[in-house]
Amino acid sequence: MNSNAFRLPARRLGVIATATALVAGPMALATAGTASATGGDKGRANAVVLRTGLDVSLLNKTLNVPLRVSLNDVQAPASAEKTALTAELDGIDGGRPFSVLRADVATAKATVEKGKAEGYSNIARAKVHVPGLPLLSLIEVEQVTSKAVCAAGKRPVAEANLLGGVTVLGKKVTLSAGGTTQVTVPGAGEVRLDLSKTHTTSRTAAATALELKVSVNPLKLNVAEVEGTVTLAGASCETPAAAAKPEPSAPVKPQGGAEEKPVAAKPEKPAEANLAETGGNSSTPYLVGGGAALLAAGGGALVLARRTRKG
Repeated sequence: MNSNAFRLPARRLGVIATATALVAGPMALATAGTASATGGDKGRANAVVLRTGLDVSLLNKTLNVPLRVSLNDVQAPASAEKTALTAELDGIDGGRPFSVLRADVATAKATVEKGKAEGYSNIARAKVHVPGLPLLSLIEVEQVTSKAVCAAGKRPVAEANLLGGVTVLGKKVTLSAGGTTQVTVPGAGEVRLDLSKTHTTSRTAAATALELKVSVNPLKLNVAEVEGTVTLAGASCETPAAAAKPEPSAPVKPQGGAEEKPVAAKPEKPAEANLAETGGNSSTPYLVGGGAALLAAGGGALVLARRTRKG
């Protein structure tokens, strides 16, 4: 009897605990929000006043010396306003520095803020030199500008402009917008100029005011030939990614098929009325259970006494 008396409550507690877990589990999932990344890419911007990619061949050596220099090459967030650039190359003019670019204005700016990336460069009254031509400028420009803007939710924009005259290897030239101009100077070399080059995609933009394809043979200062590219006023950008909005929690649908309609709860009768009808109170179930137990125990004792008498 004692063993059964303790097992029954344990079983009931196990059933109650299991039912509680099954009910609490879906409730906990329903209250949890959906996690999502909100950082995203912040975007990029770049600007440069001048960049060279030249190979210089020397007269007395079977050797190409690379000339890779840049002026005011900045990435967001940064800006620069240096107006002169010099370089040194072994085997050229005794290793002394020579001027690559001089300008009255040479500005580069790159910014990324408030969902917008922007690159901007501007050059005014500039002269570019290459090794072997100390007195003759490769190119002279009045003013060139480039701008690239990438704003979230908008189409990227790239612009490049040339203002004023252009002189190439001492020769004044007229450039066609968005086209290519070939300049040949006897005894100096050839230069191909691409004006106002722009390129855009759904998220990027790039602009170059002037790009020069250089092939000159100065035959001075131990320089036999100079070939490569020179870029003036470049800008580029990449659109910042829009911040992701947190997704709302999905409503939890009842399991087991079709959606159940809510049933209006019927009002319960007052407890006093029920007790009045039965004549009992809240302890009635316990008294009934106790009486049944005593009755069973008494019956068992009576049977045992009868067997003892017969024996």
